[in-house]
Amino acid sequence: MYLLWLRVAAILYAAASIAVFPAVLYGALRWRKWCVHLGGMALFFHFVSVVEMLVLAHSWLPVGVREVQSLLGLAVAGVFFLVWWLYDAISLGLFALPVTFFLVFVPSLGPDRYTFPSPGVRVSWLVAHIAALLLAYVALGFSLLASLLYLAQERRLKSKPKARPLAGEDSWWAPFDWLPPLDTLERISEAMLEFGFPCMTVGLAIGAVLVQETPLGAAYFLDPKIIAAFVSWAIYVLLLLVRRTAGLRGRRAAYLSGAVFAVMVVVWTANLFSHVHRFGAP
Repeated sequence: MYLLWLRVAAILYAAASIAVFPAVLYGALRWRKWCVHLGGMALFFHFVSVVEMLVLAHSWLPVGVREVQSLLGLAVAGVFFLVWWLYDAISLGLFALPVTFFLVFVPSLGPDRYTFPSPGVRVSWLVAHIAALLLAYVALGFSLLASLLYLAQERRLKSKPKARPLAGEDSWWAPFDWLPPLDTLERISEAMLEFGFPCMTVGLAIGAVLVQETPLGAAYFLDPKIIAAFVSWAIYVLLLLVRRTAGLRGRRAAYLSGAVFAVMVVVWTANLFSHVHRFGAP
C-alpha cells in the first residue's frame, strides 16, 4: 500500500513543481496557494508512505537505494516547508519541489526494475527523451542569440548612427538596421528560456524512467554527462529566478545566458567521455 501513497505523492509533487514557477517568477497569488496546498498534500502522503515502508521492513532505517531516495526526498520537502513556514521563502521551492519529485519519481515506479510493455513503447519514450532535450538546447541557443543581438542593438543605439549618411560615407552599423527593438529582443530571450526549461525537465524525467530498464542502476547518476545535465538544470532554474526577481536585463542577462549555454556545451562534450550513457552507444 505504501507504493500507492508514494505514487500519489509523486503526482502531487509534480503538480506543485509546476505551480511554483508562476508563483515565484510572476508573483501569482493563486498559483502560490495551489503550490502550497498541493505540496502540503504531497508531503502528507509521502510521510504515510515512508512510515508504512519502514513498518513493512521491520526497521527504522531504509534497507535499499530506492528507500534511501524516498527518505531523502521526504527530508528535502520537510525542510522546505519548515523554511516556508518560518520565513515565507517560497522561492526555495523552485529547487526543492522539482528535486523532491526527481527523488520520489524513481521509487514510485516500484521496488523492482521497471520494464516497458514492448520495444515500441520504449523507443517512443526514447524519442520523446531526446526530442525534449534537443528542444531545450535549441531554445537556450535562441535565447543566447537574442541576447547577443540585444548587445549589438544596444551598442548601435548608443553610437547614434546617422539616419542618412552623406554620399560616399558608409555607416559601420548599416548592416544592423534590420535588428528588432531592444524590448522585443529581451522578450524573445526570456520567452525562449521559459520554453526550454520545461523541455529539459521533461527530458530528464523521461531519462530517469528509461534507465530503469537497463543494468546501469545507480551508476547512471554517477555518469559525468548526467551530473552535468542536472547541474545545467539547476543553473537554468537560477537563471530564470535571477532574471525575474532581480530584474536582470540587458548586458548582464546576455552574459548569464552565455554562461548557461557554456554549461550545455559541457554536457554535450561529456558525452564523448561517458562510458555508460552516450548517444550511439549500444
